[in-house]
Amino acid sequence: MAKILINDGIHPTGLKMLTEAGHDVQTDKIEQDDLMAQLPVFDAICVRSATKVRTDLIDNCPNLKVIGRGGVGLDNIDVSNAKSKGIHVINTPAASSRSVAELVTGHMFTLSRFLNNSNVEMPTLGSTKFKDLKKAYSKGAEVKGKTMGIIGLGRIGCEVAKIALGLGMKVVGSDIMKTSQEISLDIAGLSIDYTIESVSMDELLANSDYISLHVPSVDKPIIGALEFSKMKDGAVILNAARGGTIDENALLNALDSGKLGGAGLDVFVNEPTPREDILNHPRISVTPHIGASTGAAQENIGIELANQLIELLG
Repeated sequence: MAKILINDGIHPTGLKMLTEAGHDVQTDKIEQDDLMAQLPVFDAICVRSATKVRTDLIDNCPNLKVIGRGGVGLDNIDVSNAKSKGIHVINTPAASSRSVAELVTGHMFTLSRFLNNSNVEMPTLGSTKFKDLKKAYSKGAEVKGKTMGIIGLGRIGCEVAKIALGLGMKVVGSDIMKTSQEISLDIAGLSIDYTIESVSMDELLANSDYISLHVPSVDKPIIGALEFSKMKDGAVILNAARGGTIDENALLNALDSGKLGGAGLDVFVNEPTPREDILNHPRISVTPHIGASTGAAQENIGIELANQLIELLG
């Protein structure tokens, strides 16, 4: 029996799997400042994005065997230090891919048909303004036939590609680690294989109507003023990956100049307090970092995490 700390929550299905496997599971959150004193008695800790498992904490816990991350990114865990001490570091990269991809698609439709603006303005309308809005928002875009550019052809990027192809869009990708990516589409019970060719960033930027980011955390933005200048006029950018991958000042400049048609953002530089001019911009659709926050994704994360813990801890 292992003693496991689930510090940022887990779906009841995953918790049941761990307890039925005989493990002692604590789900009461220990605050970050108290972990140094309390974590040494545990064999494993599982976190989401809130709890940080840094080198000083790892060095203070010689009994630690597994660090689990419910989600994709490992930015809040000092992975190399943990592995150097023989500690397994696990995550759940496949569990939430579809949920994130569907949110990206939601932002795409929202911006294409002015849904964010309409939902804000219509509750306060009079009959005259209704007609004005009907006229103003009658110039939306269909996505069929448009090009979706995907930066990062990992699991989530591939899910976005599948949805885009199903909508009749063209898809191009750019990935520094891949020359192409094979995906399989399931449409009406039929399985169709498709190859996404990886092109240069410049080619992707120049030819895409919608651009979706699916990359890990970076030291500096990969989309800034230069990249915006290379995009098609009126292009839309979508980011449900990591805050900081887009230069937010350059983003606002591109929107205000008319170069960029819109932006759909689920992640921000200053979470949990994004800047007000980003949140209130009329051509930005925003959500509070909820890409993986669906019931299905949370259950899948719990199951995937529990299976790995059981395999590693017995």
